[in-house]
Amino acid sequence: MEQDVRVAFWLRSDQITGGKMKKDGKPEVPTGCLFQGCYNPAYEAEIKKGKDLCYRFNALNPNDREEQTEILAELLGGMGKDVIFTPPFWCDYGYNITVGDTFYANHNLVITDGAAVTFGDNVFIAPNCCFTTAEHPTDPEQRKAGLEIAKPITVGNNVWIGAGSVVLAGVTIGDNAVIGAGSVVTRDIPSDVVAVGVPCRVMRKITEEDKYRYTLYNPR
Repeated sequence: MEQDVRVAFWLRSDQITGGKMKKDGKPEVPTGCLFQGCYNPAYEAEIKKGKDLCYRFNALNPNDREEQTEILAELLGGMGKDVIFTPPFWCDYGYNITVGDTFYANHNLVITDGAAVTFGDNVFIAPNCCFTTAEHPTDPEQRKAGLEIAKPITVGNNVWIGAGSVVLAGVTIGDNAVIGAGSVVTRDIPSDVVAVGVPCRVMRKITEEDKYRYTLYNPR
């Protein structure tokens, strides 16, 4: 009966688009509009493949960088040099994630990559962070029908994401930005700033004075 309700809603709506098949045979996730994301066998099959690779990755010895890199190369859509994901790491599809050079993610990173999630070079992500491209309708009937919206996330170069932060769908974080621990990033953050809070707000610009914030250790 529940399945019939979902199908009936799908047929009634003229605002909903379904994913087309891409040239590589993977289903395309529409961005910025309602689509049948939940209860969709095509998407569920791809997510299952992603979860299987995550499971293999997380089951490895955490110091086995060579085999970790091999699985990440199979899982991710693009990967630069010197990339480290500290297990456990979970994502949905995997192939919608691209990371640049010198990328480091600490324990318990979660990325729901229905849309593209792109990280630049020299990105540091502290423990227990989440990047989610998925949004669900506020209308309960649409949620019950399995509809969702996917919006891409972009993180620039030289960005530091503090522990326990959540970055929501559609957000862009500019180069050199620092996101304070525990933030919920709901809107774009410009380059060269420190931002923190729920919701995350710009606190100040990063300046030359930040180079002298801490004393350099001198082992004498």
